Amino acid sequence: MPQKPTHKRSTKTPARKVQVSTFNVVLRVLHSLFLVAVSFLILGGALAAGIGVGYFAYLVEDTQTPTKKDLQKTLGEYSETSKLVYADNSNIATIRSDLMRTAVDTKDISDLLKKAIISTEDEYFYEHKGVVPKAVVRALLSEATGFGGGGGSTLTQQLVKQQVLTNETTFKRKANEILLAMEVEKFFSKDEIVTMYLNVSPFGRNNRGQNIAGVQEAAKGIFGINASDVNLAQAAYIAGLPQSPIVYSPYDNTGQIKENLSAGLKRKDFVLFSMYRAHAITKKEYEEAKAYDLTKDFIPQQAQDNSDHGFLYYTVLNEAKDIMANKLAEEDKVSAKEYQKDDVKAEYLAKAEDELVSGGYTVKSTIDKNIYDAMQQAVADYGYILDTPAGDTVEVGNVLMENGTGKILGFIGSRDFNSNQNNHVFDTARPAGSSIKPLLVYGPAIDQGLIGSESMISDYPTTWKAGDDAGGKIVNATNEGTKTFETVRDALNISSNIPAYHVYQELMEEKGQKIAYENYLSKMNFPAQDDWYAESAPLGPMDVSTLQETNGFQTLANGGVYQEGYLIESITDNEGNTLYQHESKPVQVFTKETASIMNDLMRDIINNGLTSPFKSVLNGVNWYLGQADWVGKTGSSDGYKDSWLIVSTPSITVGSWSGIENNQVENDRGASTRTGTYMAYLINRIYNANPDIFALNDTFELADGVKQVEVATATGELPGKVKINGKEQTVPTQTATSLWSTGEPAKSTYKFGIGGTDDDYKDYWGKIFGNGTKNSSEKTDNKTDKEEADEKDKETDGDSSSSSSSKDNDEKTTPSSEADEKAAED
Repeated sequence: MPQKPTHKRSTKTPARKVQVSTFNVVLRVLHSLFLVAVSFLILGGALAAGIGVGYFAYLVEDTQTPTKKDLQKTLGEYSETSKLVYADNSNIATIRSDLMRTAVDTKDISDLLKKAIISTEDEYFYEHKGVVPKAVVRALLSEATGFGGGGGSTLTQQLVKQQVLTNETTFKRKANEILLAMEVEKFFSKDEIVTMYLNVSPFGRNNRGQNIAGVQEAAKGIFGINASDVNLAQAAYIAGLPQSPIVYSPYDNTGQIKENLSAGLKRKDFVLFSMYRAHAITKKEYEEAKAYDLTKDFIPQQAQDNSDHGFLYYTVLNEAKDIMANKLAEEDKVSAKEYQKDDVKAEYLAKAEDELVSGGYTVKSTIDKNIYDAMQQAVADYGYILDTPAGDTVEVGNVLMENGTGKILGFIGSRDFNSNQNNHVFDTARPAGSSIKPLLVYGPAIDQGLIGSESMISDYPTTWKAGDDAGGKIVNATNEGTKTFETVRDALNISSNIPAYHVYQELMEEKGQKIAYENYLSKMNFPAQDDWYAESAPLGPMDVSTLQETNGFQTLANGGVYQEGYLIESITDNEGNTLYQHESKPVQVFTKETASIMNDLMRDIINNGLTSPFKSVLNGVNWYLGQADWVGKTGSSDGYKDSWLIVSTPSITVGSWSGIENNQVENDRGASTRTGTYMAYLINRIYNANPDIFALNDTFELADGVKQVEVATATGELPGKVKINGKEQTVPTQTATSLWSTGEPAKSTYKFGIGGTDDDYKDYWGKIFGNGTKNSSEKTDNKTDKEEADEKDKETDGDSSSSSSSKDNDEKTTPSSEADEKAAED
């Protein structure tokens, strides 16, 4: 059998096969590398995402997720709901800040405005859930690197940033913005969100130069129409404003139309193009609106209407700010001492103002609308009575207070708010003059049992003992002393300075230098000052406000009980919840016995009319009103620069200060007469507005505990005998009823009164008995007054007797010829 040929296998690989094999290997390697890369990318992305989520969680970990109710309040705070009201709840004014904002319902906002703002500010508004991820990443990279465009905030985020967060550019703030934006989208519809945005966003200035927010204020303040009635061009212009409100606004800060309007008009065209690009309007609508002459629609400049911004508005608002600031500080646990620091208090006052403006509060005042209006009309009609004969304008401050509560029912800040915004009731302090005597001198002295109503006080010439005026004469308004002793009643009646000086010195010596201020005035919130302890204090050099002085007399008229004057009854939020309610905190300053004695004394001041014609003028103006039980006190400062009159019935107290504004021009002695006349006309106007407040049938009665003691009118002490030059003399038996709050009159003594030197007593007793006790001004040796007084006490003082009589009984016991001048002024 033939053998088959043997074939040898070739060991050489064809070139084509080698190429294919190499390609396959490379492909497999690349595929493997790709898979590895993808795996790393996935792992890296997951890691990055995890880190990002973790970092996001870290940034928002202390952010509490708000409820829908919380967001409704925060996102919808509109200042137009906060208001000030009278006591009867009628409106005084809306609380406004520099930002004018009026919220309207969605149905009152044109769809054109909604489309314009969405097309321009948030093209994906109806698609996203509060944020657009890629835009957020872009914005965060921009904030982190400082390169690239910003933006990235949706309308929802912008709303959150405006109403909840700050404008700081930090990752934490941005993370909170994202979180809250998603919460907003969860609770509110798209229409609710855009409506809130359009109601709170800033839109520049109006034609009064005021800053405005909300599309309603924008439409009214720029075009004079409602937000529901704007045309396309107007809507586009308004929608373009929030990006740069002041730059794009057609008005400057005075409300004048700018000369160059190009910035705002270009922005309007951009908004129109954005609307066209988003298919919100047709090409035809776009072109017509772009060609529309919008400048003819800008309304002209108009002056601001501040008719509701007078004394009442600012005074009530400032009182409310003080209350709210204290409340906020207490909530923050700020101590009273810390709060009194200027910077701390200023911070809380600013917070309080913001809260009041945007919190939807109702601030209810104590002001009676009819009374307040009547007082304003009265000062307009009768203020001229106060002016000097030389034609100098005299300013005035008046306040009406309810005695039992401290409610301020009405006040007058000045003659005319437009010409003088200085509130002379609440914000200024002037020398009290003699009006301080019942509160500082006689009230405390009676309360401490130092004197009774008929106690005797020296009105002999005397001098200051200390200070720069040492050795100078102390003078009354019309004389240097009447050279006799006066009763407390008479001294108050003619408002003598010398007796008041002696009583105050005696009070401080007997009870301590600070007794009158610390035990009495401080409890009535009079300001602390060194003048209270000075020799001259009874003459009233210390500055007090009209409100403080009136509140002091309210205390006496209220049985010695101080009720701090107040202007705010309550503060409630827009849901009726009470944030503040006035609470009465009565303070018994004087005993009811002392207060009733002081009212008895001050009734004489008003009835006798020696220092003011108030009662006689009132009788002529309104006889029935004049029959009320009026008590009160006058006062004037050096040069009659300040004139005071405070009067009370058992139910109300009315205070009046008047004077030259700059305190440079002296008035004349007729100032008290003019003040009394003006007050009579003012009070009659108040009566016509609300007669019930006067309680005309009520009278001031002496308290049951008042001691009524018969005293000798010559000494103010119990009738009896005294020794004069070693001879026993019977004190004239003419008597009067002396009223004592505590303590009692002593037995008659040679030195019976308060104040007076040995020579003064010699002169006084000499005038009574004419027995050689005439005054001798010469000393027989170098003994001091005190040494001579001590010797005289030993020589002449004797026991009193209640059963003696004398042929001298009917002689005049209190000569006061100079007092008959009636001291027309204090």
